[in-house]
Formats: sequence, structure tokens, C-alpha cells
Amino acid sequence: MTGADGFTGCHFHVLAQAAGHEVLALKADLLDKVALTEEVAAAQAEAVLHLAAISAVTHADNRAFYNVNLFGTLNLLDALTAAGPPPLSVVLASSANVYGNCSASPITELQPPAPVNHYAMSKLAMEHMARNYSEQLPLVIARPFNYTGPTQPASFLIPKLVAHFSRGDASVDLGNLDMLREFNDVRMVCNAYLQLLQHGQPGEIYNVCSGKPHRLQFVLDELSRLTGRAIEVEVNPGLVRKNDLQRLYGNPDKLDSTLAAHGMTLHRPSLADTLQSMLDAPEL
Repeated sequence: MTGADGFTGCHFHVLAQAAGHEVLALKADLLDKVALTEEVAAAQAEAVLHLAAISAVTHADNRAFYNVNLFGTLNLLDALTAAGPPPLSVVLASSANVYGNCSASPITELQPPAPVNHYAMSKLAMEHMARNYSEQLPLVIARPFNYTGPTQPASFLIPKLVAHFSRGDASVDLGNLDMLREFNDVRMVCNAYLQLLQHGQPGEIYNVCSGKPHRLQFVLDELSRLTGRAIEVEVNPGLVRKNDLQRLYGNPDKLDSTLAAHGMTLHRPSLADTLQSMLDAPEL
């Protein structure tokens, strides 16, 4: 697994170990081709989950998106093809941000991508680049929609709100209040990745989503109900991103039908359960 020290990686490590799997955390820098190739060859992994990425849309260095998300993935795929017998499955974590501002919600995997920021463009470029390896590696692409959970950095929206309510702050600065998003649970996403490693069809793209969007006001109302605290929202124009996606929620039918064919279902915690887990467990 790449990105083992990240937010999603930490949760996936716990889940996979609990399911009886041995998890090897890749330690080499994705941009260090020599170290990466040596470590991948030594691991001889049966399955690979590629999570490592620059995932903050607001990251200051636009070139870094492509260096890590595109060329880092290129180095990983080169290392896997050079390592000998291919793994049984390779799941690449892309992003639903590749769909951009699309009016056809809930979004299916057939929706043409239309990225509107460098993060999304780097993920789509990664997807296209990876297809060059489709004859050598059993590649599955996952496009997760928005998700959150304990230990997600406070630079992301939902952990920021949870922190404000936990402290009992009187107010919070926010940007776009009208966006419509899924706010899924990291546990669901990690479970989906684990299932895709076992049952995903090579060459296919899968939305990892719930199809249940919420407006930001609903999140605020839930946090107020769970904590018994009220908070004043102050709209800060400086936090409104130029290319912010107004609505982004997906259709989970393809993933659900794939898992159902193998007798599996994907548990999706409610938003209230997710928020409560963040309020109760600030540390993994």
C-alpha cells in the first residue's frame, strides 16, 4: 500500500489487518525510481492499493500535483511491471473531482470527465496514463466522492467544523454554503477499496459513493444537534474558491452490483454516525 501514513491509509491498514491481511506499507518516495523499484521487487505483493497523492485541492504548488499524482504513479507502475509476476489486483485511487461541475447528478461512470482544477486534472491524467499498463497489470480505478472521518486534517472542511463545535467556538468562517456534496465515511471507502482489490474487474472504473448528498447547512445542523451547541456562520469571500464544484454526488449502482455478484454488500454509515465518530474519537 502506498500512502499508508495518510488519512485514508491509516484507516485502511486497520481494516485490512482486521480482515486477516498482511499489509506492507511502501516507504520509498514515489519520485525515487531506484528505491521504489527495489522496494516493490522485494515486497512481491499479491495486491496493491495506491493511495499516495497530493489530495488538497488548495495545495499551493500546482506542479506538485502532476509530479506526485501523475509521475509518481508512473514510477509505481513501472516498478510493478519490472518486479516479476504481476500482482493479482492493483487499485488506483483517483477522485470524483475528475467529473467537474456536471449537471447530470447522480453521476455515473459514463459521465465524461471535465476537471476544473489542477488536482482533478492530475488525477484524470493519471487514469489515462495508467491505461498504457492495462495489458501488463490488472488495474482497477476507484473514483471516491467526498468522504471524511477521524484523523482527517483540519484543513479539510468537515474536520474543521467538528473542531469548532468540539471547542465550543462562537463562530466559524466558511466559504460556499450552497454546495451540494456527499459526505461519506472513510470506513465505507476503505471497505470499498478492500472489496475492489478482491472483486474489481480489471480495466473498469468504479464510483465509490453513496448517492446521498447534503447541503452544508445540514452538516451544521447535525453537529449542533449532536453537541447541543450553536455556532454563528460568517461567510468569508476569501474562502470561496473560483472553481469550486457546486454539486457533486454519484451513482453507486456499478460498485454495488459488482459486489452483489460476489455476495457482498457495502455498509454506508449515516452522516450522523460519521460525525459522532469524529466527535468521539479524535485519534485512530
